[in-house]
Amino acid sequence: MEYTTDIAVIGAGPVGLFTVFEAGMAGYNCVVIDSLEEIGGQLSALYPEKPIYDIPGHAKILAADLVKQLEDQAAPFKPTYLLGKAVDNFHKNDDGTFTLKSGENTVHARGICLAAGGGMFAPRKPPLDNIEQFEGQSVFYAVRGKERFKDETLVIAGGGDSAADWAVELAPLAKHVHVIHRRAQFRAAEETVQQLHHLAEHGNVTIHTPCQLKALTGTGKQLEKVTIADLEGQETTFDASKLLCFFGISPSLGPITGWGLDMNKKTVNVDPTTMKTNIDGVTAVGDIAEYGHKLHLILTGFAESALAIKTLQGYMDPDKKFKVVYSTSKGVPNS
Repeated sequence: MEYTTDIAVIGAGPVGLFTVFEAGMAGYNCVVIDSLEEIGGQLSALYPEKPIYDIPGHAKILAADLVKQLEDQAAPFKPTYLLGKAVDNFHKNDDGTFTLKSGENTVHARGICLAAGGGMFAPRKPPLDNIEQFEGQSVFYAVRGKERFKDETLVIAGGGDSAADWAVELAPLAKHVHVIHRRAQFRAAEETVQQLHHLAEHGNVTIHTPCQLKALTGTGKQLEKVTIADLEGQETTFDASKLLCFFGISPSLGPITGWGLDMNKKTVNVDPTTMKTNIDGVTAVGDIAEYGHKLHLILTGFAESALAIKTLQGYMDPDKKFKVVYSTSKGVPNS
């Protein structure tokens, strides 16, 4: 399909979503493109039910709740979301507009705001031939609803903060939790590791270290048994109905590296006063944007979005005088 818009926002993470709001307040519409199947970026993909403490106005807010509120905030401006496909082709036209290809979609935009975070990313998966068979019903790489694991025999694989945190968090809900780590020592916070060992001694948690996943068996998409192996190759098989894997993510900027942008390893160099890249009409915000003394925080990205929209207005409508719009006086359209 073909779409025509004012601004193409590349990335549907928290900063990308707030960019839609800032664009809408300035009178511009947006098409938002993201390689993930859902909005929210890393907040949705990695830790949707983890609390965030440094969002202004929220003493504590779950990552998933922040994404939902940002989605609601952008909704009055009716953005179009194109999800599940990366931007695989970029072209700047002679008239200064841009044409982007994302899978079967073509987007024509007057300006671009890169809010791609660390780029495209996918969870690192254990090398098990049939793991994809169980994904979505029995095998997961993030927790998107704790109730899904209620009364389940759960296996958690990994040794970092995510694995330890969720083992402790889900133990009260699950029937039993097996924790698999290839090293004897966990890399998680010491307090969490202590809680984990306490549950192993007095609760419904079994720790298997040093061990690795060896095989999964089940019927259809329903996992039934997990086989693990220690460093000597000794195998153990036990009943399991759900598997959570926390081996980190594999980020990649993908095709963006071929756009001709001034890159700084895995980020894009920008002017911090305007968020301009070296390509006129292309701005960058959030974790993908780099400049001296940059603080890679969500709240930094929110402020950068406002600067980027001001810059894009100057590019798209150079004769239009920029005026700061206060939401208290203008309000927002009815969604």
